[in-house]
Parts: sequence; structure tokens; C-alpha cells
Amino acid sequence: MNKLLHPRFVIGTSLVLAVLLAAIFAPLLAPYDPAHQDLLATLAPAAWQHGGSTAHLLGTDSLGRDVLSRLIYGARAAMLVAVAAATGAALIGSLLALAGGYLGGWADWLIGRAVDVWMSFPPVILSLILMTGLGTGLFNVILAIVLVDWTRFCRVLRAEVLVVSRRDHVAAARLLGFSHLRTVLLEVLPAVLPLLFTLFALEMGIAVVVEAILSFVGLGVGANQIAWGQMIADGRQAVFEAPWNLLAPVLAIFATVAGCNLAGDGLRRALDLDTTRA
Repeated sequence: MNKLLHPRFVIGTSLVLAVLLAAIFAPLLAPYDPAHQDLLATLAPAAWQHGGSTAHLLGTDSLGRDVLSRLIYGARAAMLVAVAAATGAALIGSLLALAGGYLGGWADWLIGRAVDVWMSFPPVILSLILMTGLGTGLFNVILAIVLVDWTRFCRVLRAEVLVVSRRDHVAAARLLGFSHLRTVLLEVLPAVLPLLFTLFALEMGIAVVVEAILSFVGLGVGANQIAWGQMIADGRQAVFEAPWNLLAPVLAIFATVAGCNLAGDGLRRALDLDTTRA
């Protein structure tokens, strides 16, 4: 338990939980309806700037919408994509890694070649191509990220499974007559879980960035949804008049990704005995 109090894990988990809670309780935390427009109060400055007001702490955008409210609601799209996409990619990648690394032979060869071919495409470009074919929407964003990033889990976990499968306790389980499924679930999987958790946390951060990029270019969420990438695209048009329209979502993305990376690294240090001893 003391290992989980590592500063990186505590700070990273706190950041991710803060964003997650903001997403869950957005209707209670947001001071305004994020879609409400006030054309008489467009591009209002932040509260601490000259002419600012506490009525709009982060100011308003070009349509008079409250930036803070939109920032809070934007956390919903970011966290939904992060959790769902990381879960989908982890399931596909880890299942293939376990199958290839444990069984070896032709199964490992086929999975390895599929990963090599799929990873030869630039991830962001491949995501843009998939979104062009799939269309906009959160589900399609999640699907595109899963189809691209399962290879991250498969390649890294496969190498670890290959090492674990050759250990004595796995050989002993086979000699005792354990089935392949039972051996994988009881002997191999627990040994690779620390690495899987680390990759999952890192993938959440990657998913947040990819979702922001897709929303920025208009291939992410729908027109009636709110996303940080969409806010950046809108805010860049008036960056000198109202800089917080652009800076607020950028800082939110930075904090979320940093939290995911710190949490993953801290969790790896807590669960990996070799790392904690070093």
C-alpha cells in the first residue's frame, strides 16, 4: 500500500480523478448551459483581466458562451473516449499478445506480421482516414482509436508474455496437467498485469490527444457535442482578443495527459518489484 503513495502515482491519479469527477458532475459544476449564447457578451475577458467579471471566470467565446462551462462539459467527451478506447484496445491487444506469446509457432508469426503491417501506417494519419470513412461521432472516434492502437498493447505485451511463458512456474503448471486457458489465466496473465495497467494509463492519455486532434479538424464529435479540440479550433480565431478561449482547453488536455502518464508510471513503479528496488 505504501508503494501506491509514490508522488507520481498520487499526483497523476488526482489529476485524472479531478477530470473524471468534473465530467460526471458537469451539470452541477458548470455555472451555465454550455450551449447558451449571449451575443451581447461575446469575447468577454477572464475574471482577473481588465474588464473581466466573476460572472464568467474564464470569459466567453465568439458566440457569448461561457468558456468554463464548455471546458467542464468537454471533459465528458475526453474521459469517455479515454476510458472506452483504452479498454477496447487493451482487450484486443492483450488477447492477441497472450495467444501469440504463449502458443508461439504459426499463431505468433501471423499476429506478429499483422502488428508489423498495421504499425507501418502513421497512427494519426490512419485515424484521420478511418474517421473519414466512419463519419463523426464519439462512437466512431472510439472505434478508430481502438482499431489503430491495439497494436501498442499487442507488441509490448507479447514480448513480456514470451519471457513469462518460459519461466519455471509456467512449465510446472503444464506438467501438473493445467489446460492452456488455465495456465494463461493463473500463471501468465498475473505476471503481465503491471505492464498492462501501465499501458492502459498511457493509452488513456494518447486517446485524449487523438480525440482532440480529430475534433480540431472537424472529424471528432458531432456539431451538438462539446470537445476540447473543438474549443481550440474556435478559440484560435480570436486568440489575441480572448486568449483563454484557446489556453483553457490546451491546459486541460495537458493536465489530463500528464495525469495519465504520471499515474501509469507511478503504478508501474508500485507493482513492478524490480523497478521499486532500483
